[in-house]
Amino acid sequence: MKATSAAISLNVPDVGASARFATGHLGFTEAMAADGFVSLEHPTAGVNVIFLRTGLTTFKPQEIAGTAGQGTLLVLVVDDLDAEFERICAAGARVVTPPETEPWGERYCQFADDNGLVWQLVQWVTTPQ
Repeated sequence: MKATSAAISLNVPDVGASARFATGHLGFTEAMAADGFVSLEHPTAGVNVIFLRTGLTTFKPQEIAGTAGQGTLLVLVVDDLDAEFERICAAGARVVTPPETEPWGERYCQFADDNGLVWQLVQWVTTPQ
């Protein structure tokens, strides 16, 4: 299989709220939009994020058309986690988890958008042996 691009699509109650968070804090731009739908792209991440308004009749399969979010993390790997954390905090984003470093070298922080989706930034760091 040869894939030419990748995207993740999430159902949310307020498409605009998640889109504003991603464009305002994380560098995504709008690729296309319609009523109840927005597709965002990122100049360096290599993945698009699509938000669909919960309840759209065009969503298939209809039996799984609930709201996204339960256990979902939208993760972006960055070069300078602490600088990004400070920048996003200063812009007023809601912090879920301040920067922490796991024993295996994953340094991360988390923010929530107005739909409750959790956006996680990760920086891989070396750990002491």
